Amino acid sequence: MESNQDQQTPKSHRFDLIILGASGFTGKYVVKEALKFLNNPSSPLKSIALAGRNATKLAQTLQWAAQPNPPPSLPILTADTTDPSSLRALCNQTSLILNCVGPFRLHAEPVVAACADTGCDYLDICGEPEFMERMEANYHDRAVETGSLVISACGFDSVPAELGFMFNSRQWVSPAVPNRVEAFVSLESERRIVGNFATYESAVLGVANAHKLQELRRSRPRRAKPVVPGPPPSKGETIENQKKLGLWAVKLPSADSIVVRRTLAILTENPHGLPGLNEHAEMIEKREAFWSSVKAAHFGVKIGSKSLLGIFRIIMVGIFIGLFGSFSFGRHLLLNFPSVFSLGWFSKKGPSEEEVKSASFKMWFVGHGFSNGSLATQRSTKPDTEIITRVTGPEIGYRTTPIILIQCALILLSRRNNLPKGGAYPPGIVFGPTDLQERLQQNGISFDNISKSTVSS
Repeated sequence: MESNQDQQTPKSHRFDLIILGASGFTGKYVVKEALKFLNNPSSPLKSIALAGRNATKLAQTLQWAAQPNPPPSLPILTADTTDPSSLRALCNQTSLILNCVGPFRLHAEPVVAACADTGCDYLDICGEPEFMERMEANYHDRAVETGSLVISACGFDSVPAELGFMFNSRQWVSPAVPNRVEAFVSLESERRIVGNFATYESAVLGVANAHKLQELRRSRPRRAKPVVPGPPPSKGETIENQKKLGLWAVKLPSADSIVVRRTLAILTENPHGLPGLNEHAEMIEKREAFWSSVKAAHFGVKIGSKSLLGIFRIIMVGIFIGLFGSFSFGRHLLLNFPSVFSLGWFSKKGPSEEEVKSASFKMWFVGHGFSNGSLATQRSTKPDTEIITRVTGPEIGYRTTPIILIQCALILLSRRNNLPKGGAYPPGIVFGPTDLQERLQQNGISFDNISKSTVSS
């Protein structure tokens, strides 16, 4: 077994990062995105290895990802999430693991454990709240001790929500204050929209294990709640017509709102954000200035459709997963016939390359608040100001998610001293003060101010 000194010495690392699960549906697109930055003069990425159970499939992935160029000579490493020794061997060869092996509740804990034990940094594309909160409960202290940053949700779940919320929040210039920000997600395509089967499987397993999340939360100390000016928002209508956005919408039980609330809770406990491992004075000043401009607000997410029929389709899929996901035989049906129970949105073979290229997303952030914070303290006063911002980008699972994951990785590789020493965190609290938003904008994900208006009470 390697000594602790070996584990903590960056010079002993053969690879800048290792992509685990590289031959999976999303993993192969992560490899494709990573190759754009390999040995680029302006990139810190000089060495990559691919890891997984099947070396042949990994070699085929590399050939596919490199097209139309010949594949570069990248090391292919055999590792299995059921074999802890193989995972530790990966960690001892790199400073960063990108984990694409889902569903994460089934396969990812051994990877987190290996990273937390060895001091290796860990990023994944998980959108499973129970897994993320359990990893924080089980491995945060160990990760702080060894200097391992464990950050989940570094894909479409939940970076657009985190950075999009912060972007809207920062438009409320004093004395104005936000009260609530609602995100409306709209998936669009010139062809049909087809999702990743692993995302569907995670949703089904999330329903099956909902009680475990509640048990976990009851067993843990309550997090600090941010102080939000004004009254809590009403529940509103089940189906909402957002005429300004041209959308019908219904509440989406996604990870996004949970992840944003985790970031706001950590920010409430650490008003200046999390100090870096070895921050220089300029970065400390930048971090503190950034977080002083982010204002807490109530946050929720809804999924939108241009037609009412589309909303009823979304509701039907939710009902199927909610009903059948709660018992064993129902889950068997859901997972064996995904195309039937998702009304064609999910299939085991995933989308074609043409379907991926034609898809895109819009995520609208509608903020309501007060033109002056003093109004929020007056009884029965309703918000008088609305600010709408928007995040847009390409297809969510195979294009936006790899873009975000690789940009997070490049920041870790180039700015590690400015980031927290270690611990299990949501992405917003770590990457918020960095240049992640600017990097995403340079790579096809846009952040736009849409409007600011006065609303009648």
